[in-house]
Amino acid sequence: MTVAKEFEKANEKYSSNFTKGDLALPPSRHVAVLTCMDARLDPARALGLEEGDSHVIRNAGGRATDGLRSLIISQKLLGTNEIVVIHHTDCGMLTFKDDELKQQIKDEFKDKEHKNLTADHIAFLPFSDLKQSVLDDVEFLKDSKYVNTDKISGYIYDVKTGKINPVI
Repeated sequence: MTVAKEFEKANEKYSSNFTKGDLALPPSRHVAVLTCMDARLDPARALGLEEGDSHVIRNAGGRATDGLRSLIISQKLLGTNEIVVIHHTDCGMLTFKDDELKQQIKDEFKDKEHKNLTADHIAFLPFSDLKQSVLDDVEFLKDSKYVNTDKISGYIYDVKTGKINPVI
């Protein structure tokens, strides 16, 4: 059985008892959480969120530049007025450099049908300092003309303990 088929089976059970179909479209707590896609981090459990409470925007590293489009929609169209940025310990974004991944992709396609395929136009946004990455992303959002709140905080989630530690 594929994982997708397992999801279908689990969803049958979930949806059979589902009672939250009347929740409002805007998140009730007016907050957007920007965090990493890492499977070890479950934002709802870690932050005590229920369906309808918050927008949760996830991408590799929880990077603000990747999340900006969603944050703009969250604020301008759905009324959020606070942003919480959460990066985490042992993040895969600490393990590579942009140029290395671009070269790996170029090498992979060198002898194949798409031999001119590169990722030179993609910024993968790795970082070498976890605390600084949170500070950089919070600062990016505070400086953005598209973001209309100064209620922006940053945390580091510890994958060993489940605790969030404030950075800013």
